[in-house]
Amino acid sequence: MTTVPAGRQVELEIGGMTCASCAARIEKKLNRMDGVTASVNYATEKARVSFEDGAVAVDDLIATVEATGYSAVLPAPPAGSEPEGAEGPGGAGGAAPDELTTLRQRLLTAVVSAVPVIAMAMVPALQFDNWQWLSLTLTAPVVGYAAWPFHKAAWTNLRHGAATMDTLISVGTLAAFGWSLWALFFGTAGMTGMKHPFEFTVSRGDGSGNIYLEAAAGVTAFILAGRYFEARSKRKAGAALKALLQLGAKDVVVLRDGREVRVPTGELAVGDLFVVRPGEKIATDGVVREGGSAVDASLLTGESVPVEVVPGDGVSGATVNAGGRIVVQATRVGADTQLARMARLVEDAQNGKAAVQRLADRISAVFVPVVIALAVATLGFWLGAGEGASAAFTAAVAVLIIACPCALGLATPTALMVGTGRGAQLGILIKGPEVLESTRTVDTIVLDKTGTVTTGVMTLTEVHVAGGEDEKTVLRLAGALEHASEHPIAQAVATAAEERAGGPLPAPEDFANVPGLGVRGFVEGHAVLVGREKLLDGSGQFLPAELAAAKAAAEAKGRTAVAVGWDGAARGVLVVADAVKPTSAEAVTRLRALGLTPILLTGDNEAVARAVAEEVGISGDDVIAEVMPEDKLAVIKRLQAEGRSVAMVGDGVNDAAALAQADLGLAMGTGTDAAIEASDLTLVRGDLRVAADAIRLARRTLGTIKANLFWAFGYNVAALPLAAAGLLNPMIAGAAMAFSSVFVVGNSLRLRGFKA
Repeated sequence: MTTVPAGRQVELEIGGMTCASCAARIEKKLNRMDGVTASVNYATEKARVSFEDGAVAVDDLIATVEATGYSAVLPAPPAGSEPEGAEGPGGAGGAAPDELTTLRQRLLTAVVSAVPVIAMAMVPALQFDNWQWLSLTLTAPVVGYAAWPFHKAAWTNLRHGAATMDTLISVGTLAAFGWSLWALFFGTAGMTGMKHPFEFTVSRGDGSGNIYLEAAAGVTAFILAGRYFEARSKRKAGAALKALLQLGAKDVVVLRDGREVRVPTGELAVGDLFVVRPGEKIATDGVVREGGSAVDASLLTGESVPVEVVPGDGVSGATVNAGGRIVVQATRVGADTQLARMARLVEDAQNGKAAVQRLADRISAVFVPVVIALAVATLGFWLGAGEGASAAFTAAVAVLIIACPCALGLATPTALMVGTGRGAQLGILIKGPEVLESTRTVDTIVLDKTGTVTTGVMTLTEVHVAGGEDEKTVLRLAGALEHASEHPIAQAVATAAEERAGGPLPAPEDFANVPGLGVRGFVEGHAVLVGREKLLDGSGQFLPAELAAAKAAAEAKGRTAVAVGWDGAARGVLVVADAVKPTSAEAVTRLRALGLTPILLTGDNEAVARAVAEEVGISGDDVIAEVMPEDKLAVIKRLQAEGRSVAMVGDGVNDAAALAQADLGLAMGTGTDAAIEASDLTLVRGDLRVAADAIRLARRTLGTIKANLFWAFGYNVAALPLAAAGLLNPMIAGAAMAFSSVFVVGNSLRLRGFKA
């Protein structure tokens, strides 16, 4: 027996759930146990259970889940360096590989068998002698093997007095198959030469010559197809955690006995000294012991400007050394690093994000009991009316068969297929139907700054020159010197200088890096200095009033000002910033038009954030700056606690947990894999305007699904009185089913006309 001390948490992997109502049922049962608080997530197939007081046996928790009709196991210990919960059977990764394989086998069985069965039933020319027995042979494995998950789920639901889409599918297919068996073996349907003619006459009969095998096979195939593609999508739910881990360095150069030795990152221990060269990722959290550099930490912190580090400064794993060679002493390794903590934040957010109960399941919960009650009432009525057992059972079973959701099985998959296909053409990737449900109520959209509203790349935005100086000359000499530096700000200056010069820049001589201040060297015979104002002051090159004012104005907006001087005088100030994307202001306007309140959220400093917000049209009251990744997550939770339905747009590792927590997560396709995997929608082009298009498309697709469900159920409801009256013949039933299916497909195809 396994016990967990009071105040602790345990995570269980849950198997057998088929819808969000299953998760709610398990959660309710667990929460009834003394001292237990549980949260069950259908999307990740996990239960997180807290113990308030006393020692609790995990075996009792597992027994409770199993008594509810599902399976539960403790997650397997993480292998290697993967974070707990990154993958596992039925865990955050959704359907385990073997489960997905089984589902694919069931789907193939259903499709291969159903196609000829439907063809023979609907095309009289294919109805050769004894065709009905071939149909039975082909349908039997579909109903028995392929549809087994529906029957199992229906039985579980029945034991708990619940009904879902699975119940409707199981009851309908079994009724169709069972009646067909009776008609074939005990009625007249098994006779040689039996046909399903095109007769639209409405008449009462005993049904002994009617078979409905195509309904049983077709519905199973349609709905299994939808379940398979959904399971494939759901399987990626835990990929955000793997993506986070893959951001770290795979190996590292460690100093041992004065020698450099390259070892796998997993072998690093606290206290080890390791070398990080320019352009390399820092292997783990630590403190700089030798050298100085600029570290690009934008993925973790959102800070657009690289951070200068010197001996004694702390650095984080997975950040990039953008400057010189440094030696770092490891202070945290493995699960203690900031990267691993962020992975846990993402997992916690995914576990806490409730899956929306499907619209079809909510309708089925009412529809199924009504249909069964109507079937029983029909049976009783005709028996009481003295019509005979055969006619009474024919009418009762016809009620169950006509309720079998052929069009219902197409309602969601077809709209989702067309909607996601159109989205892909427009650069929008939608992960699944539950994503669409989330777009209905979204009223607030939180925008990350770096890489989302802005380009995420340092760019030269302004050039100020002293009186009598030529702008091109200042830029050419500064760019030539900066070209030799690896610092991101230097590269921004060099790139702009090269573009404006229209050709190669002159080569510098005697280039030297001045740690923390800038660079110096000779260009075309001039002794050039480029860097902080302090660097020029040390050489007696003080900024004149107009340049000092330009520098102060740039820094007030949170931008970086680079001073340029040569031959004893300050000549210019270059302003470098993370430039706002040209489409961001228009995107904010479009988002407001959709009824959303935009909020700018960033790890960058307040001045930068407010300047960017002003440029794109976001109110100063809706700016939240200088936040760490866990703070971004807290902001999303706070907004949700205020009753808002929150969408989040981001692109960096520091956004992953917030994207997972948000009611609707949108990731820029130009961002990191961790952000993309943690999100619900991906904007391939990295254009914020596409976020507005994505929400519009998702809402339109959801509207189409609702319309499809309405017509699918409408067909069932309209045909039920006919079935209850015993007036339903197989041709009318087949034609009605075909018409409803064609209508649903046609309605879904209208989404192809969606325009950005």
